[in-house]
Amino acid sequence: MKKQKSKPDHARGQTFIIVWICLLAFSSIQCSRDDATRNSSTLTILIPSDEWILSPARRGSAAFLVFLALATPNERGELEGRLARSWEHTPGSREWTIHLRTDVRWHDGVPVTAHDIKFTFDLFKHPDVITSTFNTGFHQIESIEVLDGHNFILTYKPGSIWHSYWHPGYWDIFYPKHLLEDLDPANIAKWEFWLHPVGNGPFRYVRHVAKTMMEFEANPDFYLGKPKIERVVIKFGRESITELLAGNVDAMNIEKQITVEMLKKDPRFNIYYESWDDINAMVSIIYNHRNPLFNDARVRRAIAHAIDRHELARVLNMWEELPVVDVPFTEPQYWQGELPKPLPYDPALARRLLEEAGWRDENNDGVRERNAREFRFPIIVAERYQPLAVYVQHKLKNVGIRAEITTLDSGTFQKLTSGGDFAVEAAAIAWVSISPDDDDMGLEVMMGENSIIGYYNPLAAELVNAALKAPDLESLDVIYQELAPIVQQEQPFTFLVFGVETWVAHRRIKGLSSPFRANLSWIAGSLWIEDER
Repeated sequence: MKKQKSKPDHARGQTFIIVWICLLAFSSIQCSRDDATRNSSTLTILIPSDEWILSPARRGSAAFLVFLALATPNERGELEGRLARSWEHTPGSREWTIHLRTDVRWHDGVPVTAHDIKFTFDLFKHPDVITSTFNTGFHQIESIEVLDGHNFILTYKPGSIWHSYWHPGYWDIFYPKHLLEDLDPANIAKWEFWLHPVGNGPFRYVRHVAKTMMEFEANPDFYLGKPKIERVVIKFGRESITELLAGNVDAMNIEKQITVEMLKKDPRFNIYYESWDDINAMVSIIYNHRNPLFNDARVRRAIAHAIDRHELARVLNMWEELPVVDVPFTEPQYWQGELPKPLPYDPALARRLLEEAGWRDENNDGVRERNAREFRFPIIVAERYQPLAVYVQHKLKNVGIRAEITTLDSGTFQKLTSGGDFAVEAAAIAWVSISPDDDDMGLEVMMGENSIIGYYNPLAAELVNAALKAPDLESLDVIYQELAPIVQQEQPFTFLVFGVETWVAHRRIKGLSSPFRANLSWIAGSLWIEDER
């Protein structure tokens, strides 16, 4: 048998060097990978939706990860341009002249132009789309006239309060004409485009897993610069404190007040409150004026005095600086801190008003009676407002009124309280819009000649009708000043609190604040992560 020769020393040395170089190279590659992992940043947000989250049928804030509005408020509430670099509006006019930025591109590299704005407006005015349930601000717009590639004139309809202060709007986003113009509008809700979107915002679509998640990456060509957060993951699922505590998600919107209270005590998380984008809608007690219990304004005013609305906001863990109002107002009044003074919390006055209206506790059982009838009434609420209803129930009990709460799922509640109907026996806690032209629960619907709640005051109806035709904000402000004492004294509905959304985020997520910078998916492009878990 032939004996195998051993390798010479120089060969062994070469082998060692090659192995050493390979190990060094592998180590270098691995270190690079580890560094990349350490340096990369991912924001994971839990949202109760699915992979169709970017469809306009959903109209959720996650769309702002991918698409830009014309303008949006900064951390001080001042309107800043996004797609729009500037705009002009003549007082008394319903027209805005909008000048678009010239350095914004769709994620496929095609420039964004005024033709995309016009296309989006026309799309949502299409007969096959307008009959759908898409909730956009485009119904407020009368026309859009393209002047050239980056300039256009936007004209609002008469009576639209949007055309005087905040607009060009902060909610409506726009879509690429060159990718969508040949698609069938009748199928808009299920276009594949929503599953593989091409936007113009701070993040680009990467992938999605049905019913599970959608992933986005920082857009390196974003006109404001590449976002500091490299990756955003929208995880689909219902509100879950377990997911948050386990570190599976960084942030989520919270509806359950008990969850807010628990997380306030956890140093890993911060709580933020968003109340700016729905200031034209108030959570309110809405009365059925056809019910004899509520056909006396003194009774409705007594209920307003019986409720401590500042305390209510604190009880609900809302933003500490949330104002209290009980009359219609214009948006500049809100932002400039010039809201009309509300009715005070005064349970003694509430009791006197009830006495004057004939409601007395004759047998000292704690419940007021009139003509042998106790002041008891059912009040219906959607699930999310059940804690609010409990507080109202407690305060009314203190003045001798018994409210019996019926909690309904949101679908059933919506059918009973909106859509041109108010099939409620006595009262409900729901939204009231201060917009005169809101078709759902706006002032015309609530206080006009054909009020769905049975309220009628000729002067109030006349003023609401005038508000519908107001040519500008200044005119609307004068009308609201005349309307305010009527609403305050007659309380056709009792404003309780602004709609506030509560967000929780891990402390490593920076750049958030209340009330303008609370919604993470809306402002993710300007957030950053300072430290790991």
